[in-house]
Amino acid sequence: MVMRHGKYPFVIGFLVVPVLLYAVFVISPYVQAFYYAFTDWHGIAAHPKLVGFANFTKLFHDSVFWKAAEHNIMLLLALPLITIAIALFLAFMLNVGGGSRGGTRSGVWGSKFYRVVFFLPQVLSLAIIAVLFQEILRPDNSGAINSIVHALGFSNIGFLTNPTLSMWTIIGVLVWQAVGFYVVLFSAGMSSIPGDIYEAAEMDGASRIVLFFRVTLPLLFDTIQVAWVYLGIAAFDAFALVNILTVDNGGPDGATTVLANEIYRDAFVYSRFGYASAMGVVLFFLTLTFAVLTLRLSRRESIEY
Repeated sequence: MVMRHGKYPFVIGFLVVPVLLYAVFVISPYVQAFYYAFTDWHGIAAHPKLVGFANFTKLFHDSVFWKAAEHNIMLLLALPLITIAIALFLAFMLNVGGGSRGGTRSGVWGSKFYRVVFFLPQVLSLAIIAVLFQEILRPDNSGAINSIVHALGFSNIGFLTNPTLSMWTIIGVLVWQAVGFYVVLFSAGMSSIPGDIYEAAEMDGASRIVLFFRVTLPLLFDTIQVAWVYLGIAAFDAFALVNILTVDNGGPDGATTVLANEIYRDAFVYSRFGYASAMGVVLFFLTLTFAVLTLRLSRRESIEY
């Protein structure tokens, strides 16, 4: 009875500091952002003037905001779809794509080495990746790719200067950076699937394609669902890559700008902190709505094995 009576002060003593830090550094900025979204704060006045929904009204008539939102939606559709498709294929090949050896399914030859190679981008920050691809994608002959293109006698490719190509270039870099993590995530999920299921399917004449679509995908559904949510949230960000890698921090001519980039620009370049906060509030609800809808619409009964 004495230990039970003293249990709660002991637990509270451990929780009070982390909860306090979370409230100060996470909850408090959210509350402040919601407050400033209804003001005309320029980052200087101690008591900014309340303007009601004026920032939101202006926001929905802002063509730059809609262009950035369009790019975020493009990322939202392309990034999860491409990343998950590539990661599933690679994980399948690394785990069960090598066929059956001694009654046990295995991956392709050298699968352990490939896992390390695929995961390597995860140890690099997005800032380093952006600087790395700046050198690779330079539009002149000093770029790693264009130097080869020029040597072959073709015109240089403006990966980041051509408005048509620039957004797809950003998507390509984001996929390259993210795919290794999801290869490892899906590999962990596949390794937990009993080999008897694959053996039974093979005995019924299932090919590798059938194994992938009729066995692996259904049993990995929960993992894929989580991956889709994470990648969707990442698609609403992309700030670091766009801000460092692209021309004029979102160019050319706004062809790669995203909402997070416009929030930074409005706050720290134009000193419109109230307007930037309103945009941040919209981005918050867009991200939250996406996560909730994805989890609810894709909810189904778990398959036990």
